[in-house]
Amino acid sequence: MTSAILSALNILTRPACGPDAQSSQQQVLLAALEANRTLLLQRLQTESSLEEVRRLREEVKVEAGWFCSDTEDVTWSFVQECLLLLLALTRHLSEELERFQQTPPPPAARHRTPELAPPLPPDILSVAQQKTLGAALQFVVSLGLCPYLSPGVGIPLGRRFTFGALVEKLVHGGAEPAGGRRLLTTTNVLLQLTELSSLATLVFTRHLGDVMAALCQLGYQPHREDKSIKPLTVEECRSCKEALRKLLAKVYQPIVVKELLILQGGPKQVENTARAGLGSAPAWLRRLCGQLLSERLMQPNGVQAVVRAVLEGGTGGDSDWRKCDAVARILVACPQQSTSADAYFRNICPQILELMHFKDKLTAQQFQRVATRAALSIVQERSSFGQQFLLRPLLAALQRCTTPSSQYVFPIWVVGNSPSVSLLEALEEVLPVVFTLFCFTKKNVSHLRAPCQEILVWYLSHAESSAGLSMIRQLSGLEEQKNEVAAGFLFTPGSDGGARLVCRGSSSDEDDELYEKLSGEQWRLECLMQILSELKDSDLPGDFFLELLQELTSWAAAADDEEKMDEEQPDVSAMTLLEVEQHLLGGAERRAQKVVLLQVLAVMVESLQHTELLRRTSQVVDFMVTLLQRACVGLDQASPPRVGNPVESQTLSMGMGLVATMLSGPQVSADDYSSMSKLLPPLQALSQQHPDVFIQELASNLRAVIATHGAFRPENLNTTAGSSSRNPESTANDISGAKTPVNKLPASSAGSTRKPTSDPPSKPFCDWLLEACDPDVPTRAFALRVLNQKVHHRDPEAVQNQEKVLTLFLENLEHEDSFIYLSAIQGLAALADSYPDRILERLLKDFQLGPSLSSSDRQRCLETRLKLGEVLMRASRAMGDLAPHLGRPLLGVFLQGTRDPDQTVRASSLSNLGELCQRMDYSLGPLAQELSSCLTALIKTEKEAEVRRAAVHVIAQLLRGLSDKTTQVLSEVLLDLYRALKLVLRSDPDEVAVLHAQLALEELDDVMRRFIFPEQKLEKKIVVLP
Repeated sequence: MTSAILSALNILTRPACGPDAQSSQQQVLLAALEANRTLLLQRLQTESSLEEVRRLREEVKVEAGWFCSDTEDVTWSFVQECLLLLLALTRHLSEELERFQQTPPPPAARHRTPELAPPLPPDILSVAQQKTLGAALQFVVSLGLCPYLSPGVGIPLGRRFTFGALVEKLVHGGAEPAGGRRLLTTTNVLLQLTELSSLATLVFTRHLGDVMAALCQLGYQPHREDKSIKPLTVEECRSCKEALRKLLAKVYQPIVVKELLILQGGPKQVENTARAGLGSAPAWLRRLCGQLLSERLMQPNGVQAVVRAVLEGGTGGDSDWRKCDAVARILVACPQQSTSADAYFRNICPQILELMHFKDKLTAQQFQRVATRAALSIVQERSSFGQQFLLRPLLAALQRCTTPSSQYVFPIWVVGNSPSVSLLEALEEVLPVVFTLFCFTKKNVSHLRAPCQEILVWYLSHAESSAGLSMIRQLSGLEEQKNEVAAGFLFTPGSDGGARLVCRGSSSDEDDELYEKLSGEQWRLECLMQILSELKDSDLPGDFFLELLQELTSWAAAADDEEKMDEEQPDVSAMTLLEVEQHLLGGAERRAQKVVLLQVLAVMVESLQHTELLRRTSQVVDFMVTLLQRACVGLDQASPPRVGNPVESQTLSMGMGLVATMLSGPQVSADDYSSMSKLLPPLQALSQQHPDVFIQELASNLRAVIATHGAFRPENLNTTAGSSSRNPESTANDISGAKTPVNKLPASSAGSTRKPTSDPPSKPFCDWLLEACDPDVPTRAFALRVLNQKVHHRDPEAVQNQEKVLTLFLENLEHEDSFIYLSAIQGLAALADSYPDRILERLLKDFQLGPSLSSSDRQRCLETRLKLGEVLMRASRAMGDLAPHLGRPLLGVFLQGTRDPDQTVRASSLSNLGELCQRMDYSLGPLAQELSSCLTALIKTEKEAEVRRAAVHVIAQLLRGLSDKTTQVLSEVLLDLYRALKLVLRSDPDEVAVLHAQLALEELDDVMRRFIFPEQKLEKKIVVLP
């Protein structure tokens, strides 16, 4: 029956025969419609296969009060036949589906296996049947619905396809007296079709916008005062409104929003302008669509529906950015239908935050754009609502540490990058928690590290200087922290690289608790320094540094008073217990605050470069003001301990030399002199009260230059600046006779200088040999370094005395001070690199048999052999391409060393063996069997875990060094090495050895993958034929 009805529809909608050449397109179309309708009626009467269709059609026709058999309109007659057949199909499918649902399944179906497909319901149509039904629906909509829509309602047919323009000329529905009735008839029939799910899919996927436009016009269009047109009754209008409401509630909301936006039309067009993509809709329709869109927006998940309607199908390009901004503007505007702005934003803001929780990458990116722009717009335009419904809920979870909200804070604050007072104040409350989370992520691998760092850097870059300094003081521990993670809790690794908050376990050992606390504070300071180092274009680190120096100076000025207070014994008998406790705690708190200040200063000077601390001239001047003020403390009392401190005197002289260097610059502006005027009071105090004559004269000269803005400049100012940084004591004696030009001081936050890395001072070679035997450790170490440089540069005297230098290095190799024996190790490595033939033979002999010098200490023989092993390892690294030629003797000694009685020598030999093997390349081929036997035997039989680790590590280094050559060099032993590694992985109790085995197997896996699946290269070969 279904096939028969669809066959009748096919007769009605099939293309006509070839058109007459003398007929117009309209005449051809009308003739085709009339011919198909006549053919259908004829075949319904004559063919027995369509008898059931004719019967069902007559039943529907009797019930249809809208059918008119005597109409002269060909198109409407054709549409009526289509409607009758569609209703007949709907009735038949409904009856068949009801019968299918009521019929119990057959016994065979009750025992159906899970793999067996269930029986298909009768309303399922084939692809060909859906194509026929779709054609019929298109005829109905094009001839029976769209022509009767008012101008501006829906998209005109002429803008959809070429056939639509022909239909517009053929059917003038707006001028028909019965146009409204025909539109109502077609719409009601289409709505009846949608009651069946299989037919509703075809209607809504292709003609939803047309049905919505028809319902809007039938239910809400104002009636025109035209007596020739009979308006719809109130009941009919009410039913259309109800049908529209049910339709909008039933369909997928993003599609509804999209269709409503299309119905609302584009902006009003000026006459005689180019045709826009969307025409201008009537005012009543624009108001209606705006109201319906507002209702969609304010319902649950309405924000998501609007966003999906606008953004679905986007690719993330520039057009999507504009769409995101447009959606954000829509969300910020409170609709007139809302009862109040408070109720609207209370409903919308949580939905905006939900847009940031999507997992799909492209969807999440687009939704976060909308959420970011909307949130920033609400905070800027509706600050009170933004604070109450957006920022507080978003940051509350971070304050409670219940969810990883930092990844949601990041797009709004950092990506949005629209700093405002409300955003900065809201972020300030949770910044300590973000910083604690950042410190935790620095110790682990976490995707939260980068967002936390960006949030901290963004706040410190955009906050006011006072707020930024206050926050840094809190994070560094100089001030009491607010809104910190609750005591007794700490972050631990969470799922997917996140973090979770857990209760801190109690420790019974007080020393462990103290160590954990101190190490945690040190780690927080190091993390804070990393944040400050990211502030490339900010003066905040320098301002914080200067503030700490000023605080240190003020404490130095009050040090004497505090010492007197500490020395005075209070009258405890006249104090209560609370006062005594407060007195004692006050002193302890002051001392603890000083310790924290010094710790922060030390970490800053150690971690940050001078270019990050003192970026501007004014900051350098403020630094010098602090330095000079600290030097002036106690001058009036002439305290001998303070004045006589050589470190403070040298620091002061270097600082004044820095000022002199600044004044000697080629371009010193008036603003620079104005900023340096702050140096005048401390310079005057130093020139009058400092006990050092050199400091007094230099301070007086500097004060004169600054006060006169460079008009007065002493001749010896540049000389003084250069010499003061080198040796203030000697310079004070011959300040007037110095002629050396000024050298620019290496800028340093601590005022320290570095020795230039130039050639060693010119001394006779024999003097360096004598100093290398000096009992003074620094002198000997420096002489050894100089000899090392001379050997490295092939100094002629070093070449002539290489035997003496070798003996000297071997003797110092046994020294117990690390400065000495490390310098000797470097020197021996340089000798082996420069003269490998003779030096390596001597070193190998001593490593194998022990020190050969007569003065050697036999009790320290093992330690000396291990140091020689370090020398040989460095020599192996320096061989480079000469390793296959020079490495054969070393290889034999190292293999013998693997059988040494001492485990440390065995481990050292294996370590050197690994360094050498990865540079031997193809020359390892003849020794591969011996090397494999040695390593596999050690792995299987060695009892010491340290030696097994070294053996496995040799295999890893061997594979890493040979790389793609592995299959050629180790082809005979590769299987044995693989089995040895698998044995370690399965049964070795040492975790480090297992880790080395895993790394070696990964190297072997990479090698074999490249061997089996070589990289495909596109190459062109040019062959020259003979």
